[in-house]
Amino acid sequence: MLKYGINDLRAFFECDYRWLNHFGFESTEAQLIEKLTDIGLEVESVETPSSDFDAFKIAKIIKTEKHPDADRLKVCDVDVGEKDLVKVVCGAPNAREGLFTIYAPPGATIPKNKMKLSISKIRGVTSYGMLCSESELSLSEDSDGIIELDQSKYNKKIGKKYFSKNQSNLIDLSITPNRPDCLGVKGIARDLASTGFGKFVERKEKKIKSKLNQKIKIQINKEKNQGCTSFGSCLITNIKNCESPQWLKDKLISIGQKPISAVVDITNYVMLDLNRPLHAYDADKIDKGIIVRNSKKGERFTALDNKDYTLEENMCVISDNTGVLGLGGIIGGTRSGTELDTKNVLIESAYFDPRSIRKTSKLLNIDTDAKFRFERGIDPLSIEQGINRAAELIKEICGGEVSRIDIQKIEKFEKTKIEFDSNLFEKISGFKISTKEMTQILKHLGFEVKSGKNNLKLKVPSWRPDVTKPIDVVEELVRIHGYDKIKTIDPEKTRIKPTLTKSQRQFHFLQRSLASKGYLETITWSFTDSKINDLFREQKNSIEIVNPISSDLNVLRNSIFSNLIFYLSKNLDRGFKDVSLFEIGPVFFGSEPGQQETVIGGLNAGKKSRLSWLEKSRNVDVYDAKQVVIQTLEEAGFNPNKLFIDDNTPNYFHPGKSGRVFLNKRKEHLA
Repeated sequence: MLKYGINDLRAFFECDYRWLNHFGFESTEAQLIEKLTDIGLEVESVETPSSDFDAFKIAKIIKTEKHPDADRLKVCDVDVGEKDLVKVVCGAPNAREGLFTIYAPPGATIPKNKMKLSISKIRGVTSYGMLCSESELSLSEDSDGIIELDQSKYNKKIGKKYFSKNQSNLIDLSITPNRPDCLGVKGIARDLASTGFGKFVERKEKKIKSKLNQKIKIQINKEKNQGCTSFGSCLITNIKNCESPQWLKDKLISIGQKPISAVVDITNYVMLDLNRPLHAYDADKIDKGIIVRNSKKGERFTALDNKDYTLEENMCVISDNTGVLGLGGIIGGTRSGTELDTKNVLIESAYFDPRSIRKTSKLLNIDTDAKFRFERGIDPLSIEQGINRAAELIKEICGGEVSRIDIQKIEKFEKTKIEFDSNLFEKISGFKISTKEMTQILKHLGFEVKSGKNNLKLKVPSWRPDVTKPIDVVEELVRIHGYDKIKTIDPEKTRIKPTLTKSQRQFHFLQRSLASKGYLETITWSFTDSKINDLFREQKNSIEIVNPISSDLNVLRNSIFSNLIFYLSKNLDRGFKDVSLFEIGPVFFGSEPGQQETVIGGLNAGKKSRLSWLEKSRNVDVYDAKQVVIQTLEEAGFNPNKLFIDDNTPNYFHPGKSGRVFLNKRKEHLA
């Protein structure tokens, strides 16, 4: 099960820790949790679902009556496998005589809201427990009615536990966006094995050996912004789609996935196991082959979430001769979806560009498990592996004839190559490990390694898009070698005194000088609203920010006053009429290096001094500002006799109440 929050910088992948066993791991839960944390896969929590699900039983509604005091409620007599029938008040519209469903007795805890049930009166009628919907059991978002079970499957199981006892604890992992390979159990197992924790068993999927060709034509259009570069497919005919076997349902239910049918459950299982999203089409519903192309503006289709979507231009779609079948790598459509009566199924295993997936899903506001994985980067070389595994399971569970795999490509994938200097490791990490250990760690992680004299020639595994530079290799080596093995080194004692530059000392002095005169220092953004900035602009273009944090902070300021005047206004609005503010900060005249400088700006508003019986209060004026400037410069060490003033000021100042201060006749501009 995949969960994620508002900061969106982390995702959670819940896995049944016993699921790791088929990759060769046998360990205690405590050992596993400790090792996961050691290699950087943070364990958020450990859940025990079996205790929550133990109480839920298979039940049959024997009789229903209308509630005497509520039109929308029914009083149901329910067979729960005990001597007497149990009365349950239920509001589900589908509650009816003969329905097999799931019963929660008093004392049971509902997984969705953790509410503990008790015997209670509902509008005057005593209810002994409740009948459950899929939403209440966290199996899906469906809350329209109670769960309906197949009578033929559960007729002899009334009173027995619905959930298997084989469920183990769930580990809730924090998977960072740069580790998409760990969104599958196989990736987690590989990382654990690289530390020597257990042995990684590379399970060999049975390769399809068939004389049958995949008869449905697949075409990837070569066009600009094509979001699909490889499309693998396999046709499986004459299947008998059915309910999944118990082991498969248990695995999916344990992590919050709702079992649907064998074909759909198998594709979900392969995604969770190998981190390889797949999609299954009812082959009989495909009209004259599949075309992978860019969408046209205004195209519409109904997705598997039963919502209608209107597409923008250049979205990656899977289509046939009739129209859109689905959004590539995001969600399929209802028109080609599989049902229990599906006889022929086409399995899709493709590679979609993460940027294309991210853009399309954001525009249409769609979030699916497949989208979550594709936008982070799926192994482009796992296409065949995913189909082999799915075809193996479908043939085993549903029967049928499997065709050869057909893979269409418009772009060849090349593994990233890195020349790694083994001396770089010590230079960055501060400690040594042997080249032999480096080679061993990297090979366990899936790298192809060729050893040279002082360097390693590496080919990065296709499932690690985050490793692109030598520094990334250092990170992997340190992580797997173990942070706990790094010895603490005490820093050398130094007596270097902290120093400030002449400019820094000057600004520090001016800062204290203005504060001593009653000015309050403000610290604001170096960017501002373009509308305010234009008030202080003289024939200079505003420097726009490409990705502003808000629409009213969209340009770099070219005057310190653009922010000061804004915060003066804020103070006045709040009733602070007598204000003296100053700020030290950068202003920008261009985007090139050197086209910015650090300045001091200050302003006054209101009265010269607070009300006092000693002196008459008056408003501040230009002479007060002049006095502060001259006095501050004099305190900073400038000779007042060498200061000159003229009235050649920018046009946004008052023409008769402004001036510039210069040093010497050379007119070094000071204020």
